[in-house]
Amino acid sequence: MKYEGVERRRHPRITGRFVVSYRILEDDDNLDISQTKNICLGGMMLTTNLKLNPGTNIALEIRLPFDPNPIMLIAKVLESHEVTKHLIYDTRLQFLAVDEKHGKIINETVCYYLKKGK
Repeated sequence: MKYEGVERRRHPRITGRFVVSYRILEDDDNLDISQTKNICLGGMMLTTNLKLNPGTNIALEIRLPFDPNPIMLIAKVLESHEVTKHLIYDTRLQFLAVDEKHGKIINETVCYYLKKGK
């Protein structure tokens, strides 16, 4: 179902599959690898294998096409919605802080894919 309401996002968002490794910030032993479903300068949605509670802080390492090095970020879980029972969850994240260098890389990626989609 497509959302038909007023757009409230502050940053343009793109649909894209980028490799992400993630873990709950307080737990060093739960590293998992997934991919994004969408991304913008303010956050992303990715597929996780666990239902994560809102407010949980996540350490992320994402690879984007405009930088050969992974970008490391901390994000907060906004919502984790079950897609496949006890197996796959769409998890929405808000970035807590993005430095200028990594913000520029995310923005370049979003702008490129927005232009490519037109």
